[in-house]
Amino acid sequence: MGDMNATRLDPITVEILWTRLVSAVDEAALALHRTSFSTVVRESHDYTCMLLDPTGRAVVQATRSVPSFIGTLPMSVQAFLVKYPAETLQPGDVIISNDPWIGTGHLPDLTLAAPIFHRGRMVGFAGAIAHMSDIGGRRRSPDNTDIYEEGLQIPILKLYEAGRPNETLYEVIRRNVRVPDEVTGDIHAMVGSTEKMAHGLLRLLEEYGLDDVEPLAAEVIGRTEVAMRRAIAAVPDGRYHTVTMIDSFNSAAPLRIECTIVVDGETLSVDFAGSSPQNPSPLNSVLGYTRAYSTYALKCVLLPDVPNNEGNVLPIRIEAPEGSFLNPHYPAAVEARATVGHYTTSAVLNTLALALPERVPAESGIPLHGFTIRGRRQGRPFSSIFFFNGGQGARPDQDGLPTLSFPTNVSNTPVEVLERLLPVRIHDKSFLPGSGGRGQFRGGPGQRIEMEMLNPEGANVVLLSQRVKYPPVGRQGGANGRLERILFNGEAVEGERPFAMQKGDRFVLELPGGGGFGPEADRDPALIARDRENELA
Repeated sequence: MGDMNATRLDPITVEILWTRLVSAVDEAALALHRTSFSTVVRESHDYTCMLLDPTGRAVVQATRSVPSFIGTLPMSVQAFLVKYPAETLQPGDVIISNDPWIGTGHLPDLTLAAPIFHRGRMVGFAGAIAHMSDIGGRRRSPDNTDIYEEGLQIPILKLYEAGRPNETLYEVIRRNVRVPDEVTGDIHAMVGSTEKMAHGLLRLLEEYGLDDVEPLAAEVIGRTEVAMRRAIAAVPDGRYHTVTMIDSFNSAAPLRIECTIVVDGETLSVDFAGSSPQNPSPLNSVLGYTRAYSTYALKCVLLPDVPNNEGNVLPIRIEAPEGSFLNPHYPAAVEARATVGHYTTSAVLNTLALALPERVPAESGIPLHGFTIRGRRQGRPFSSIFFFNGGQGARPDQDGLPTLSFPTNVSNTPVEVLERLLPVRIHDKSFLPGSGGRGQFRGGPGQRIEMEMLNPEGANVVLLSQRVKYPPVGRQGGANGRLERILFNGEAVEGERPFAMQKGDRFVLELPGGGGFGPEADRDPALIARDRENELA
Protein backbone atom coordinates (compact mmCIF):
# COMPACT_ATOMS: atom_id res chain seq x y z
CA MET A 1 0.00 0.00 0.00
CA GLY A 2 3.01 2.28 -0.08
CA ASP A 3 2.15 3.61 -3.54
CA MET A 4 -1.42 4.24 -2.46
CA ASN A 5 -0.25 6.24 0.55
CA ALA A 6 1.97 8.30 -1.72
CA THR A 7 -0.83 9.10 -4.17
CA ARG A 8 -3.96 9.03 -2.05
CA LEU A 9 -4.46 12.81 -2.11
CA ASP A 10 -4.37 13.34 -5.85
CA PRO A 11 -7.69 14.66 -7.22
CA ILE A 12 -8.86 11.35 -8.69
CA THR A 13 -8.16 9.39 -5.52
CA VAL A 14 -9.79 12.08 -3.40
CA GLU A 15 -12.94 11.82 -5.54
CA ILE A 16 -12.97 8.02 -5.28
CA LEU A 17 -12.54 8.00 -1.51
CA TRP A 18 -15.00 10.87 -1.04
CA THR A 19 -17.63 9.01 -3.04
CA ARG A 20 -16.96 5.83 -1.10
CA LEU A 21 -17.55 7.67 2.17
CA VAL A 22 -20.82 9.10 0.88
CA SER A 23 -21.91 5.58 -0.09
CA ALA A 24 -21.04 4.29 3.37
CA VAL A 25 -23.13 7.00 5.01
CA ASP A 26 -25.99 6.43 2.55
CA GLU A 27 -25.98 2.73 3.49
CA ALA A 28 -26.21 3.68 7.16
CA ALA A 29 -29.08 6.08 6.47
CA LEU A 30 -30.92 3.34 4.59
CA ALA A 31 -30.41 1.00 7.53
CA LEU A 32 -31.86 3.65 9.87
CA HIS A 33 -34.83 4.10 7.56
CA ARG A 34 -35.54 0.37 7.25
CA THR A 35 -35.22 -0.48 10.94
CA SER A 36 -37.11 2.53 12.32
CA PHE A 37 -40.46 2.14 14.04
CA SER A 38 -42.21 5.49 13.51
CA THR A 39 -43.88 7.02 10.47
CA VAL A 40 -42.00 10.28 11.00
CA VAL A 41 -38.71 8.47 10.27
CA ARG A 42 -39.85 5.68 7.98
CA GLU A 43 -42.30 7.65 5.82
CA SER A 44 -41.40 11.31 6.31
CA HIS A 45 -37.61 10.69 6.17
CA ASP A 46 -37.05 13.12 9.04
CA TYR A 47 -33.50 12.02 9.87
CA THR A 48 -29.89 12.29 8.78
CA CYS A 49 -26.56 10.50 9.09
CA MET A 50 -23.09 12.06 8.93
CA LEU A 51 -19.40 11.24 9.32
CA LEU A 52 -17.33 13.83 11.17
CA ASP A 53 -13.62 14.17 11.89
CA PRO A 54 -12.22 13.86 15.46
CA THR A 55 -12.83 17.56 16.13
CA GLY A 56 -16.48 17.43 15.04
CA ARG A 57 -16.07 18.93 11.56
CA ALA A 58 -18.54 17.60 8.98
CA VAL A 59 -16.87 15.46 6.32
CA VAL A 60 -19.71 13.70 4.50
CA GLN A 61 -23.48 13.44 4.93
CA ALA A 62 -26.16 11.09 3.67
CA THR A 63 -27.43 12.13 0.26
CA ARG A 64 -30.94 12.49 1.62
CA SER A 65 -30.53 14.68 4.68
CA VAL A 66 -32.60 17.35 6.38
CA PRO A 67 -30.78 20.72 6.02
CA SER A 68 -31.25 21.72 9.64
CA PHE A 69 -29.75 18.45 10.85
CA ILE A 70 -26.64 18.65 8.69
CA GLY A 71 -26.19 22.24 9.84
CA THR A 72 -26.47 21.48 13.55
CA LEU A 73 -24.91 18.02 13.94
CA PRO A 74 -21.31 19.33 13.89
CA MET A 75 -22.24 21.90 16.54
CA SER A 76 -23.70 19.13 18.70
CA VAL A 77 -20.62 16.89 18.41
CA GLN A 78 -18.36 19.81 19.30
CA ALA A 79 -20.50 20.39 22.41
CA PHE A 80 -20.28 16.67 23.23
CA LEU A 81 -16.48 16.95 23.14
CA VAL A 82 -16.55 19.72 25.74
CA LYS A 83 -18.24 17.40 28.24
CA TYR A 84 -16.50 14.23 27.07
CA PRO A 85 -13.05 15.15 25.72
CA ALA A 86 -11.68 12.90 23.00
CA GLU A 87 -9.08 11.31 25.28
CA THR A 88 -11.83 10.06 27.64
CA LEU A 89 -13.85 8.28 24.95
CA GLN A 90 -13.59 4.58 24.20
CA PRO A 91 -14.97 2.08 21.66
CA GLY A 92 -18.65 1.39 22.23
CA ASP A 93 -19.49 4.84 23.58
CA VAL A 94 -22.60 6.56 22.21
CA ILE A 95 -23.44 10.11 23.31
CA ILE A 96 -26.97 11.51 23.17
CA SER A 97 -28.77 14.83 23.72
CA ASN A 98 -31.80 16.77 22.55
CA ASP A 99 -30.74 20.14 24.00
CA PRO A 100 -32.17 22.62 21.46
CA TRP A 101 -29.43 25.19 22.05
CA ILE A 102 -26.62 22.84 21.01
CA GLY A 103 -28.74 20.81 18.61
CA THR A 104 -31.57 20.96 16.13
CA GLY A 105 -33.67 23.56 17.93
CA HIS A 106 -36.44 21.55 19.60
CA LEU A 107 -36.85 18.54 21.86
CA PRO A 108 -38.32 15.85 19.55
CA ASP A 109 -35.04 15.62 17.60
CA LEU A 110 -32.50 13.32 19.24
CA THR A 111 -28.82 13.67 18.31
CA LEU A 112 -26.47 10.71 18.69
CA ALA A 113 -22.73 10.48 18.06
CA ALA A 114 -20.37 7.53 18.42
CA PRO A 115 -16.57 7.79 18.31
CA ILE A 116 -14.86 5.57 15.73
CA PHE A 117 -11.55 3.91 16.61
CA HIS A 118 -8.95 2.49 14.22
CA ARG A 119 -5.68 0.89 15.31
CA GLY A 120 -6.19 2.18 18.82
CA ARG A 121 -6.86 5.82 17.88
CA MET A 122 -10.07 7.76 17.53
CA VAL A 123 -10.40 8.70 13.85
CA GLY A 124 -13.83 10.35 13.77
CA PHE A 125 -17.48 10.29 14.76
CA ALA A 126 -20.56 8.66 13.31
CA GLY A 127 -23.51 10.96 13.91
CA ALA A 128 -27.26 10.56 13.48
CA ILE A 129 -30.33 12.69 14.14
CA ALA A 130 -33.96 11.62 13.97
CA HIS A 131 -37.29 13.17 14.88
CA MET A 132 -39.13 11.12 17.50
CA SER A 133 -42.85 10.46 17.26
CA ASP A 134 -43.21 11.72 20.84
CA ILE A 135 -41.03 13.32 23.51
CA GLY A 136 -43.68 13.92 26.18
CA GLY A 137 -44.99 17.33 27.19
CA ARG A 138 -47.67 19.33 25.42
CA ARG A 139 -46.68 18.42 21.88
CA ARG A 140 -46.47 21.44 19.54
CA SER A 141 -49.00 23.33 21.63
CA PRO A 142 -49.17 26.97 20.44
CA ASP A 143 -49.72 28.22 23.99
CA ASN A 144 -46.59 26.69 25.50
CA THR A 145 -44.62 29.48 27.14
CA ASP A 146 -41.33 27.76 28.02
CA ILE A 147 -39.37 24.63 27.23
CA TYR A 148 -40.44 22.88 30.43
CA GLU A 149 -43.91 22.41 28.93
CA GLU A 150 -42.55 20.92 25.72
CA GLY A 151 -41.28 17.54 26.85
CA LEU A 152 -38.32 15.59 28.19
CA GLN A 153 -34.96 17.40 28.14
CA ILE A 154 -31.98 15.09 27.74
CA PRO A 155 -28.66 16.76 28.60
CA ILE A 156 -25.41 15.51 27.08
CA LEU A 157 -25.16 11.94 28.42
CA LYS A 158 -23.73 8.59 27.43
CA LEU A 159 -26.46 6.33 26.07
CA TYR A 160 -23.88 3.56 25.84
CA GLU A 161 -20.55 3.36 27.65
CA ALA A 162 -18.01 0.88 26.27
CA GLY A 163 -20.91 -0.94 24.65
CA ARG A 164 -23.04 -1.14 27.81
CA PRO A 165 -26.47 0.53 27.55
CA ASN A 166 -27.47 3.19 30.07
CA GLU A 167 -30.55 1.36 31.29
CA THR A 168 -31.47 4.18 33.67
CA LEU A 169 -31.63 6.67 30.80
CA TYR A 170 -33.66 4.25 28.70
CA GLU A 171 -36.13 3.86 31.58
CA VAL A 172 -36.43 7.63 31.97
CA ILE A 173 -37.12 8.04 28.25
CA ARG A 174 -39.70 5.24 28.17
CA ARG A 175 -41.56 6.63 31.19
CA ASN A 176 -41.77 10.14 29.70
CA VAL A 177 -43.11 9.39 26.21
CA ARG A 178 -46.52 8.23 25.08
CA VAL A 179 -45.28 5.58 22.64
CA PRO A 180 -42.17 4.11 24.29
CA ASP A 181 -41.77 1.20 21.88
CA GLU A 182 -41.71 3.53 18.87
CA VAL A 183 -39.30 5.98 20.48
CA THR A 184 -36.83 3.43 21.83
CA GLY A 185 -37.14 1.46 18.59
CA ASP A 186 -36.06 4.52 16.62
CA ILE A 187 -33.20 5.13 19.06
CA HIS A 188 -31.95 1.57 18.51
CA ALA A 189 -32.18 2.15 14.75
CA MET A 190 -30.05 5.30 15.16
CA VAL A 191 -27.44 3.40 17.17
CA GLY A 192 -27.37 0.75 14.46
CA SER A 193 -26.78 3.40 11.83
CA THR A 194 -23.73 4.73 13.70
CA GLU A 195 -22.32 1.19 13.79
CA LYS A 196 -22.96 0.87 10.06
CA MET A 197 -21.11 4.14 9.36
CA ALA A 198 -18.17 3.07 11.52
CA HIS A 199 -17.95 -0.23 9.69
CA GLY A 200 -17.97 1.52 6.31
CA LEU A 201 -15.22 3.94 7.31
CA LEU A 202 -13.00 1.25 8.85
CA ARG A 203 -13.42 -0.98 5.81
CA LEU A 204 -12.25 1.88 3.57
CA LEU A 205 -9.26 2.69 5.79
CA GLU A 206 -8.18 -0.95 5.83
CA GLU A 207 -8.66 -1.37 2.09
CA TYR A 208 -6.50 1.64 1.27
CA GLY A 209 -3.99 1.17 4.07
CA LEU A 210 -4.80 4.51 5.69
CA ASP A 211 -4.11 5.25 9.34
CA ASP A 212 -6.91 7.79 9.70
CA VAL A 213 -9.36 9.95 7.78
CA GLU A 214 -7.77 13.30 8.57
CA PRO A 215 -5.77 13.84 5.32
CA LEU A 216 -8.85 13.00 3.24
CA ALA A 217 -11.08 15.19 5.43
CA ALA A 218 -8.68 18.10 5.05
CA GLU A 219 -8.71 17.70 1.26
CA VAL A 220 -12.50 17.42 1.06
CA ILE A 221 -13.10 20.40 3.34
CA GLY A 222 -10.36 22.49 1.74
CA ARG A 223 -11.52 21.89 -1.82
CA THR A 224 -15.10 22.71 -0.86
CA GLU A 225 -14.03 25.92 0.86
CA VAL A 226 -12.13 27.02 -2.26
CA ALA A 227 -15.22 26.34 -4.40
CA MET A 228 -17.49 28.31 -2.04
CA ARG A 229 -15.09 31.24 -1.91
CA ARG A 230 -14.98 31.28 -5.69
CA ALA A 231 -18.80 31.26 -5.82
CA ILE A 232 -19.05 34.14 -3.34
CA ALA A 233 -16.47 36.14 -5.28
CA ALA A 234 -18.78 35.98 -8.31
CA VAL A 235 -21.50 37.87 -6.37
CA PRO A 236 -21.24 41.66 -6.71
CA ASP A 237 -19.71 43.19 -3.60
CA GLY A 238 -22.12 45.29 -1.56
CA ARG A 239 -24.56 45.55 1.31
CA TYR A 240 -28.06 44.22 0.67
CA HIS A 241 -31.04 44.56 3.03
CA THR A 242 -34.66 43.34 3.07
CA VAL A 243 -37.51 42.92 5.53
CA THR A 244 -39.60 39.75 5.50
CA MET A 245 -42.87 39.71 7.45
CA ILE A 246 -44.41 36.49 8.74
CA ASP A 247 -47.45 35.48 10.78
CA SER A 248 -47.36 34.99 14.51
CA PHE A 249 -49.79 33.45 16.98
CA ASN A 250 -50.96 36.96 17.79
CA SER A 251 -52.73 38.55 14.84
CA ALA A 252 -51.87 42.03 16.11
CA ALA A 253 -48.14 41.37 16.26
CA PRO A 254 -46.59 39.82 13.12
CA LEU A 255 -42.96 38.83 13.26
CA ARG A 256 -40.31 40.76 11.39
CA ILE A 257 -37.11 39.36 9.90
CA GLU A 258 -34.56 42.02 9.03
CA CYS A 259 -31.82 40.51 6.91
CA THR A 260 -28.59 42.22 5.85
CA ILE A 261 -26.11 40.45 3.58
CA VAL A 262 -22.65 41.90 3.10
CA VAL A 263 -20.51 40.50 0.28
CA ASP A 264 -16.83 41.38 0.45
CA GLY A 265 -14.60 39.54 -1.99
CA GLU A 266 -14.59 35.85 -1.06
CA THR A 267 -16.52 36.23 2.21
CA LEU A 268 -20.20 36.75 2.95
CA SER A 269 -22.02 37.68 6.15
CA VAL A 270 -25.69 37.52 7.09
CA ASP A 271 -26.98 39.60 10.00
CA PHE A 272 -30.55 39.48 11.34
CA ALA A 273 -30.15 42.58 13.54
CA GLY A 274 -33.46 44.41 13.91
CA SER A 275 -35.58 41.24 13.85
CA SER A 276 -38.44 40.80 16.34
CA PRO A 277 -37.60 39.91 19.95
CA GLN A 278 -38.20 36.42 21.24
CA ASN A 279 -41.81 35.83 22.17
CA PRO A 280 -43.59 33.77 24.84
CA SER A 281 -45.02 31.35 22.26
CA PRO A 282 -43.04 28.45 20.70
CA LEU A 283 -42.28 30.63 17.63
CA ASN A 284 -38.57 30.88 18.39
CA SER A 285 -35.62 29.56 16.37
CA VAL A 286 -32.34 28.94 18.21
CA LEU A 287 -29.21 30.32 16.57
CA GLY A 288 -27.96 26.96 15.30
CA TYR A 289 -31.24 26.33 13.48
CA THR A 290 -31.25 29.89 12.11
CA ARG A 291 -27.71 29.44 10.84
CA ALA A 292 -28.47 26.06 9.30
CA TYR A 293 -31.31 27.27 7.10
CA SER A 294 -29.55 30.51 6.23
CA THR A 295 -26.47 28.62 5.07
CA TYR A 296 -28.69 26.22 3.14
CA ALA A 297 -30.28 29.09 1.20
CA LEU A 298 -26.85 30.40 0.22
CA LYS A 299 -25.64 26.97 -0.83
CA CYS A 300 -28.73 26.33 -2.96
CA VAL A 301 -27.98 29.42 -5.05
CA LEU A 302 -24.20 29.69 -4.92
CA LEU A 303 -22.86 26.12 -4.84
CA PRO A 304 -25.60 23.52 -5.33
CA ASP A 305 -23.50 20.79 -6.97
CA VAL A 306 -20.74 20.24 -4.39
CA PRO A 307 -21.56 17.76 -1.58
CA ASN A 308 -22.06 19.40 1.79
CA ASN A 309 -19.31 19.50 4.41
CA GLU A 310 -17.56 21.94 6.73
CA GLY A 311 -15.92 23.76 3.82
CA ASN A 312 -19.21 25.31 2.76
CA VAL A 313 -19.58 27.36 5.95
CA LEU A 314 -16.01 28.55 6.46
CA PRO A 315 -16.32 31.72 4.27
CA ILE A 316 -19.77 32.56 5.71
CA ARG A 317 -20.74 34.30 8.96
CA ILE A 318 -24.34 34.33 10.21
CA GLU A 319 -25.47 36.27 13.28
CA ALA A 320 -28.74 37.12 15.04
CA PRO A 321 -29.18 39.31 18.13
CA GLU A 322 -29.34 37.51 21.46
CA GLY A 323 -32.89 37.65 22.75
CA SER A 324 -34.45 37.84 19.30
CA PHE A 325 -36.83 35.17 18.06
CA LEU A 326 -33.99 33.96 15.80
CA ASN A 327 -31.63 33.56 18.78
CA PRO A 328 -33.75 33.22 21.94
CA HIS A 329 -32.53 32.84 25.50
CA TYR A 330 -33.12 29.61 27.44
CA PRO A 331 -35.73 28.52 28.57
CA ALA A 332 -37.79 29.90 25.68
CA ALA A 333 -40.46 27.70 24.13
CA VAL A 334 -39.04 26.46 20.80
CA GLU A 335 -41.26 23.59 19.66
CA ALA A 336 -42.47 25.55 16.60
CA ARG A 337 -38.99 26.60 15.53
CA ALA A 338 -39.56 25.28 11.98
CA THR A 339 -42.66 27.44 11.65
CA VAL A 340 -40.46 30.53 11.79
CA GLY A 341 -36.96 29.20 11.17
CA HIS A 342 -37.84 28.07 7.66
CA TYR A 343 -38.44 31.72 6.85
CA THR A 344 -34.78 32.51 7.35
CA THR A 345 -34.28 30.74 4.02
CA SER A 346 -36.88 33.05 2.45
CA ALA A 347 -35.30 36.11 4.06
CA VAL A 348 -31.84 35.19 2.78
CA LEU A 349 -33.17 34.44 -0.71
CA ASN A 350 -35.16 37.70 -0.76
CA THR A 351 -31.99 39.58 0.11
CA LEU A 352 -29.69 37.64 -2.21
CA ALA A 353 -32.13 38.36 -5.06
CA LEU A 354 -31.06 42.01 -4.87
CA ALA A 355 -27.56 40.93 -5.88
CA LEU A 356 -28.48 38.03 -8.19
CA PRO A 357 -31.96 38.83 -9.54
CA GLU A 358 -31.85 36.25 -12.34
CA ARG A 359 -30.67 33.34 -10.18
CA VAL A 360 -32.89 33.36 -7.09
CA PRO A 361 -36.24 31.51 -7.20
CA ALA A 362 -39.52 32.90 -5.90
CA GLU A 363 -40.70 32.15 -2.37
CA SER A 364 -42.15 28.72 -1.67
CA GLY A 365 -45.34 27.80 0.16
CA ILE A 366 -43.47 27.26 3.40
CA PRO A 367 -43.29 26.50 6.22
CA LEU A 368 -43.73 22.77 6.55
CA HIS A 369 -47.26 21.97 7.71
CA GLY A 370 -47.20 19.25 10.33
CA PHE A 371 -50.16 17.62 12.04
CA THR A 372 -49.46 16.35 15.54
CA ILE A 373 -52.12 13.91 16.69
CA ARG A 374 -52.35 12.11 19.99
CA GLY A 375 -54.98 10.25 21.98
CA ARG A 376 -56.11 6.80 23.05
CA ARG A 377 -57.59 4.08 20.91
CA GLN A 378 -59.08 1.00 22.55
CA GLY A 379 -57.31 1.98 25.75
CA ARG A 380 -53.85 2.28 24.19
CA PRO A 381 -52.08 5.63 23.66
CA PHE A 382 -51.01 6.77 20.22
CA SER A 383 -48.97 9.77 19.15
CA SER A 384 -47.68 10.72 15.74
CA ILE A 385 -46.66 13.60 13.54
CA PHE A 386 -47.09 13.74 9.78
CA PHE A 387 -46.48 16.36 7.13
CA PHE A 388 -48.11 18.03 4.15
CA ASN A 389 -46.30 20.52 1.94
CA GLY A 390 -47.12 23.58 -0.13
CA GLY A 391 -45.76 24.36 -3.59
CA GLN A 392 -42.23 25.35 -4.48
CA GLY A 393 -41.50 28.82 -5.79
CA ALA A 394 -41.00 29.22 -9.53
CA ARG A 395 -37.39 29.04 -10.65
CA PRO A 396 -35.69 31.45 -13.05
CA ASP A 397 -35.98 28.98 -15.91
CA GLN A 398 -38.89 26.65 -15.09
CA ASP A 399 -42.07 26.23 -13.09
CA GLY A 400 -41.96 25.46 -9.38
CA LEU A 401 -42.58 21.87 -8.36
CA PRO A 402 -45.91 20.97 -6.73
CA THR A 403 -46.31 20.09 -3.03
CA LEU A 404 -42.56 19.92 -2.50
CA SER A 405 -41.19 20.46 0.97
CA PHE A 406 -38.74 23.37 1.00
CA PRO A 407 -36.41 24.35 2.59
CA THR A 408 -36.62 21.15 4.57
CA ASN A 409 -36.96 17.99 2.51
CA VAL A 410 -39.16 15.70 4.55
CA SER A 411 -41.79 13.80 2.60
CA ASN A 412 -45.54 14.06 2.38
CA THR A 413 -46.97 11.13 4.33
CA PRO A 414 -48.87 8.66 2.09
CA VAL A 415 -52.62 8.42 2.65
CA GLU A 416 -52.49 4.63 2.91
CA VAL A 417 -49.99 4.82 5.76
CA LEU A 418 -51.99 7.40 7.69
CA GLU A 419 -55.23 5.47 7.41
CA ARG A 420 -53.54 2.21 8.44
CA LEU A 421 -51.78 3.57 11.51
CA LEU A 422 -54.10 6.31 12.76
CA PRO A 423 -57.89 6.56 13.29
CA VAL A 424 -58.40 9.02 10.44
CA ARG A 425 -59.84 8.95 6.94
CA ILE A 426 -58.43 11.16 4.19
CA HIS A 427 -61.33 12.17 1.93
CA ASP A 428 -59.29 14.36 -0.41
CA LYS A 429 -55.63 14.91 -1.18
CA SER A 430 -55.27 16.82 -4.42
CA PHE A 431 -53.46 19.66 -6.15
CA LEU A 432 -55.03 23.04 -5.47
CA PRO A 433 -55.62 24.74 -8.85
CA GLY A 434 -54.55 28.37 -9.07
CA SER A 435 -52.61 28.32 -5.81
CA GLY A 436 -49.26 28.89 -7.52
CA GLY A 437 -48.43 32.47 -8.50
CA ARG A 438 -48.69 33.28 -12.20
CA GLY A 439 -45.70 34.43 -14.19
CA GLN A 440 -43.39 33.54 -17.04
CA PHE A 441 -42.81 30.52 -14.84
CA ARG A 442 -45.64 29.46 -12.53
CA GLY A 443 -45.26 28.73 -8.85
CA GLY A 444 -45.78 25.09 -7.92
CA PRO A 445 -49.33 24.37 -6.75
CA GLY A 446 -50.13 23.61 -3.14
CA GLN A 447 -52.60 20.94 -2.12
CA ARG A 448 -55.98 20.40 -0.51
CA ILE A 449 -56.35 17.81 2.25
CA GLU A 450 -59.60 16.79 3.92
CA MET A 451 -59.27 14.60 7.01
CA GLU A 452 -62.00 13.04 9.18
CA MET A 453 -61.58 11.74 12.74
CA LEU A 454 -62.79 8.13 13.11
CA ASN A 455 -61.75 7.39 16.68
CA PRO A 456 -64.76 7.02 19.06
CA GLU A 457 -62.52 8.40 21.81
CA GLY A 458 -61.51 11.40 19.70
CA ALA A 459 -57.98 12.86 19.63
CA ASN A 460 -56.07 16.08 20.20
CA VAL A 461 -54.73 17.62 17.00
CA VAL A 462 -52.32 20.52 16.63
CA LEU A 463 -51.60 22.28 13.36
CA LEU A 464 -49.20 25.21 13.63
CA SER A 465 -50.24 27.25 10.60
CA GLN A 466 -48.60 30.05 8.70
CA ARG A 467 -49.13 31.93 5.42
CA VAL A 468 -52.59 33.13 6.46
CA LYS A 469 -51.64 36.80 6.06
CA TYR A 470 -48.37 36.99 4.08
CA PRO A 471 -48.38 35.06 0.78
CA PRO A 472 -45.31 33.51 -0.90
CA VAL A 473 -43.72 36.39 -2.78
CA GLY A 474 -43.26 36.29 -6.55
CA ARG A 475 -39.97 37.32 -8.12
CA GLN A 476 -39.08 39.62 -11.05
CA GLY A 477 -42.68 40.48 -11.90
CA GLY A 478 -44.20 37.11 -11.01
CA ALA A 479 -47.40 37.05 -8.94
CA ASN A 480 -47.60 35.95 -5.32
CA GLY A 481 -48.82 32.49 -4.39
CA ARG A 482 -52.17 32.01 -2.67
CA LEU A 483 -52.62 32.29 1.09
CA GLU A 484 -53.29 29.27 3.27
CA ARG A 485 -56.82 28.43 4.44
CA ILE A 486 -57.93 26.07 7.21
CA LEU A 487 -61.49 24.89 7.80
CA PHE A 488 -62.65 22.99 10.88
CA ASN A 489 -66.12 21.53 10.42
CA GLY A 490 -66.68 24.07 7.65
CA GLU A 491 -65.60 27.16 9.60
CA ALA A 492 -62.42 29.11 8.82
CA VAL A 493 -59.88 28.89 11.66
CA GLU A 494 -56.22 29.57 12.29
CA GLY A 495 -53.94 26.91 13.72
CA GLU A 496 -53.17 28.85 16.89
CA ARG A 497 -54.69 26.39 19.33
CA PRO A 498 -55.03 22.64 19.85
CA PHE A 499 -58.20 21.08 18.47
CA ALA A 500 -60.08 18.38 20.38
CA MET A 501 -61.44 16.40 17.44
CA GLN A 502 -64.41 14.14 18.07
CA LYS A 503 -65.53 11.29 15.88
CA GLY A 504 -66.90 12.75 12.64
CA ASP A 505 -65.06 16.09 12.89
CA ARG A 506 -63.29 17.20 9.73
CA PHE A 507 -60.27 19.35 8.88
CA VAL A 508 -59.76 20.90 5.46
CA LEU A 509 -56.29 22.28 4.80
CA GLU A 510 -55.60 24.35 1.67
CA LEU A 511 -51.87 24.94 1.37
CA PRO A 512 -50.32 27.83 -0.57
CA GLY A 513 -48.53 27.45 -3.87
CA GLY A 514 -45.20 29.09 -4.58
CA GLY A 515 -44.70 32.55 -6.04
CA GLY A 516 -44.31 33.06 -9.78
CA PHE A 517 -41.17 34.23 -11.61
CA GLY A 518 -41.14 36.82 -14.38
CA PRO A 519 -44.05 38.62 -16.10
CA GLU A 520 -47.05 36.47 -16.99
CA ALA A 521 -47.10 38.07 -20.45
CA ASP A 522 -43.84 36.23 -21.22
CA ARG A 523 -45.23 32.76 -20.49
CA ASP A 524 -45.00 30.21 -23.28
CA PRO A 525 -48.51 29.56 -24.70
CA ALA A 526 -47.74 25.84 -24.69
CA LEU A 527 -47.25 25.97 -20.92
CA ILE A 528 -50.54 27.85 -20.50
CA ALA A 529 -52.31 25.15 -22.51
CA ARG A 530 -50.66 22.42 -20.43
CA ASP A 531 -51.83 24.08 -17.19
CA ARG A 532 -55.40 24.20 -18.47
CA GLU A 533 -55.26 20.57 -19.59
CA ASN A 534 -53.95 19.50 -16.17
CA GLU A 535 -56.43 21.77 -14.33
CA LEU A 536 -53.64 23.67 -12.57
CA ALA A 537 -54.46 27.18 -13.80
